[in-house]
Amino acid sequence: MATHLVVRNIEPSVAQALKEAAARHGRSAEAEHREVLRAALTRPACRSFKDVLTAMPDVGTDEDFNFRQA
Repeated sequence: MATHLVVRNIEPSVAQALKEAAARHGRSAEAEHREVLRAALTRPACRSFKDVLTAMPDVGTDEDFNFRQA
């Protein structure tokens, strides 16, 4: 791959967060930057309401939502 990308004027706190994330994941800051970009650009831009609901875990019972008068 011969593509190069230069990002200028990054806030010091953002650069530091990138370095810390790289260290946590055991890779270089450059490799972490590639992974962050890949993850951000390959995930679906927007999930449907149905997708969000079906991703919720199936816990509890319908009775958990019954109105209880004190």
